[in-house]
Amino acid sequence: MLIHDDIFEWSGWGGRLSLGSGKCRLRIYDLKETGAKSPSHLHHTIVIVTDVPNNNRSVKSSTSHVATQVVKEFNLNPQRTLWIEYYPESKYGVDSEHVMPERFEAVEFTWHAESAIKPQWRELKPPLLDEIKKLIR
Repeated sequence: MLIHDDIFEWSGWGGRLSLGSGKCRLRIYDLKETGAKSPSHLHHTIVIVTDVPNNNRSVKSSTSHVATQVVKEFNLNPQRTLWIEYYPESKYGVDSEHVMPERFEAVEFTWHAESAIKPQWRELKPPLLDEIKKLIR
């Protein structure tokens, strides 16, 4: 069950200067609400973050900071949450002749003192990728 789908703004670490602040599209799926089996069978929550246009920071460059704030704000169990960065297909070039295909990357964190640290990315592959695509479409 989709429980959140909106723009999420994270605060930076620079006080009034808001260094490192930014925003992203944040989708949170609570799988235990529907009784559905999680695609990974160990996660009750799936968080999907996506960069938004005209943002000064990418999700990838701030992923630990974003994950820490999302877990706190939405009271999520980080050990039962699957974190995914989604990059939709994009085109570039004079006539949009170049295409970057969509990508889904799972991010695993080490949690220390309620903070996400040491992110490690891995490309999602079938069958987990197929289940995530079904979930978001």
